[in-house]
Amino acid sequence: MSGKERRRLELMARVRDQELTLVRVAELLPLSYRQTKRLWQRYRTEGDAGLVHRLRGRGSSRGIAQTKRRAILKLYQHCYADFGPTLAAEHLAKRDGHHLDHETLRRWLIQEGLWQRRRNRHRHRQWRERKPHVGELVQVDGSEHDWFEGRGPRAVLLVLIDDATNRTYARFYDAEDTRAAFDVFGRYYDRYGLPLALDPDRDSIYCVNPAAATGEPPEPAAAPLTQFARAMKQLGVAIINAHSPQAKGRVERRHGLFQDRLVKELRLVGIDTLAAANRYLEDTFLPDLNARFTVPPAAAVDLHRRLPRGLRLEEVLCWEEPRVVARDWTVRYQGDYWQIDRRHVGLSLVGQRVIMRTLLDGRRQRLYRGQKLVSRQLPTRPQPPAAPVLARRQNAVRTNRPATDHPWRRFGIAVGANFRRGGAGGRGFAPQAPAPCAQQPRQRQTTRCRKGTLLTS
Repeated sequence: MSGKERRRLELMARVRDQELTLVRVAELLPLSYRQTKRLWQRYRTEGDAGLVHRLRGRGSSRGIAQTKRRAILKLYQHCYADFGPTLAAEHLAKRDGHHLDHETLRRWLIQEGLWQRRRNRHRHRQWRERKPHVGELVQVDGSEHDWFEGRGPRAVLLVLIDDATNRTYARFYDAEDTRAAFDVFGRYYDRYGLPLALDPDRDSIYCVNPAAATGEPPEPAAAPLTQFARAMKQLGVAIINAHSPQAKGRVERRHGLFQDRLVKELRLVGIDTLAAANRYLEDTFLPDLNARFTVPPAAAVDLHRRLPRGLRLEEVLCWEEPRVVARDWTVRYQGDYWQIDRRHVGLSLVGQRVIMRTLLDGRRQRLYRGQKLVSRQLPTRPQPPAAPVLARRQNAVRTNRPATDHPWRRFGIAVGANFRRGGAGGRGFAPQAPAPCAQQPRQRQTTRCRKGTLLTS
């Protein structure tokens, strides 16, 4: 019995014991006197059971027939066994024509043992208000999952969600890397423009974490930039790296929706390739998702921007690395050699750093202080000029001998044996050899130096 029926039972028992009158009971319930008399008559004839509502235990006249209920449960087990009650009710109405409330289906599934209540206990966290403007903050993250349930390769879904409105953009890629981040951001820009800030995690695509290796955080001014962070700095887009999944909970919850609903949608339409999945996202899933779950922003001003003047998006979303110009005006990059054209001779590039840029489509550019350099790729590595080979005799030293008429020979310097013998056209001093028996006394020579000192030899 309900509480209301127990109250009536207590009052009727007091009437039976002549403690209260029916007029007083009618005032206490409150009911009309005629209705109180009817309850008293049912209590006297049927006892306590007479006060129970006559519809107790009877089915509702608006209830769903048992045959239809069994058909819906059988269809759920056959086609939507891993669907939640809400999503299953949507597909039953859209695909099979069975319109019923998701709570009704949840109750049926619990009664049949096909669904179980899930209560997650989480620690307390402080709630953060949404940003008021569209484009003020965009959360970005990748979700690696078996999206095709074994029918195709594992893939990563890169998701960008506006913090103010929940407007979502997503695309499938082979892996979450810099190329995928560049591509999805470029596609987001083509649709909406440049946001003021991005809110990714601390993945190596978005920031450098030297503290893990050194144990000490670097100075903010000296912190190196990844290729993606460098590109965002050029575009004027701030990067706010989240330190936990809960700090970017909006995109994390969107991952849960994608992993639940999108996986089943891809299964129903039979998609098993990245190209077909991206087409389905662009044409069907994302428009429906944004139409249903987008909320109006607090402020009407859209803060998305266009590119700054003088910038081209494909020349910003690229890889840039510095290289030093060699003395032969060549630059080496990724195993290739590039010869800088002669027209840049006025820049004096030898020993200077130039920027080697690789675009997403594979094209390469060379820049010096923002100026594009004309260069050509060399087929092979440039070789230095060969040194001249000198003809030398074995174990001989080449010497430069003065000619026989050299001025030195006039004073008897390096005259050689031939000159002393008067051969080879010798001119000048050729002394006669003394006789073997005649010993000439040595003559002492005295000379005077500049300061007047006598030198004897």
